[in-house]
Amino acid sequence: MLLTVDIGNTSITLGLFDEEALVEEFRLASDKDLSLEEYEILLKSLFKDFKVNDCIISSVVEELTSKFKTAVDNVLKTDSLVLTNKINTGVKIKLDNPEEAGADRIANAAGAYVLYKHPVIVIDFGTATSFDIVNADGDFIGGVIAPGINLQMKVLNKFTSKLPRTDVAISTCAIGHNTTDAILSGVIRGTACMIDGLVEQCEAELGQKAVVVATGGYSGLIANYMKRPFDFINPTLTLEGLRHLYYVNRVKCCK
Repeated sequence: MLLTVDIGNTSITLGLFDEEALVEEFRLASDKDLSLEEYEILLKSLFKDFKVNDCIISSVVEELTSKFKTAVDNVLKTDSLVLTNKINTGVKIKLDNPEEAGADRIANAAGAYVLYKHPVIVIDFGTATSFDIVNADGDFIGGVIAPGINLQMKVLNKFTSKLPRTDVAISTCAIGHNTTDAILSGVIRGTACMIDGLVEQCEAELGQKAVVVATGGYSGLIANYMKRPFDFINPTLTLEGLRHLYYVNRVKCCK
C-alpha cells in the first residue's frame, strides 16, 4: 500500500492507497509542537493493521516536513518521497518562479491534469482559498490565492473590538438582520461571489471555458451559493495527485 500525506497549515491529511483505490483516510492536527516520538506513536497506532510499502509527502509547513518524514520513515522502514518542483511534477510549471509553487498546489495541478480535460481550474478550500490552473496544453500556469473561510472568520473576530467569533454555517440570507448573519453572508456568500467572478476572469484570460473542480472541506457548502455550479467536487484530489506523482517518480521511471 502507498501512504500519501498532505501537510497543510491547519491539518495533516493521510490517504492510504491500494493500487488506485483510496481505502483509508485520516486527519491529524498540524501541530508543530509535537515531538518526533509523539508523531511516531500516532503513526504506529494508525497503521498497525496495514502493510504500507512507501510514502509520498506534500508539505507547506517547513517546520513539519523533515520531522514528519523522519517519523514516517522510522515507522514504515522506508524513504519517503517529498514533493518539490525539483522532481517530476507531471506537469510543466510555467510560473515566473517555479520554486514558489506550493507542494499542495503542484499535487492539485497534477491530479487535475490526469483526471480532467484541459483547461481546468482547481479551487481548493483550505486555510487559504486557492485556484490552480492548468491550461489547454497541460501546463500549470498559476492561479489565485485568497484568505480561506475559517481565516476570514478568525480575522474579523481578532482585529475588531465587537465582532464575535462566528462558526462556519449556512448563510440563510444575503441581508443579515443580526451580526452573525451579516458575517456569514459576507464570508460564505462573499466567497461564492469571489469564485464566480474570478472563474469568469480566468476563463477570459485562457480564451475558453474551463472545467471547474472544487476540493477541500467547504466545497459542498460554497456550491450552494454559486451562480455557476462546479463541474466536479473531488474531496480527495490532492491525495490522488500525490498518488499519480509517486507513480511517475518511483514506479514508471524504474520500468
